[in-house]
Amino acid sequence: MSGFVGRRVATVSVVVADYDQAIAWYVGKLGFSLVEDVELGGGKRWVTVEPGSGQGARLLLAKADGENQVAAIGNQTGGRVFLFLETDDFARDHATMLANGVEFREEPRHEAYGTVAVFADLHGNLWDLIEPKR
Repeated sequence: MSGFVGRRVATVSVVVADYDQAIAWYVGKLGFSLVEDVELGGGKRWVTVEPGSGQGARLLLAKADGENQVAAIGNQTGGRVFLFLETDDFARDHATMLANGVEFREEPRHEAYGTVAVFADLHGNLWDLIEPKR
């Protein structure tokens, strides 16, 4: 295992319909920070956002290119929860997200691993907002 020291999942790609719409949603509704927005030519951009705390993996907002990618918008995992947004204060973040118009698909629930509720992103991908038990 010593050859694998110092690695981490740094960025996860999320297929979106429109760069600016996705930036507005992740920054405005979830409070993420825009890290990079670089023109690559041919209508492509390198757009990354991350949780406002700067902790955790970044999301690469990748504009769909071609019918296969367009078909994946909002259904990148076949309807399963896709990403997990961890918080240190579930009640605070849940209330803020509701006030910002985030669509929760269920009421908060308490599980053995923490407090959690499923929400949908702007295209319908499912996320968990979760405050783990410590």
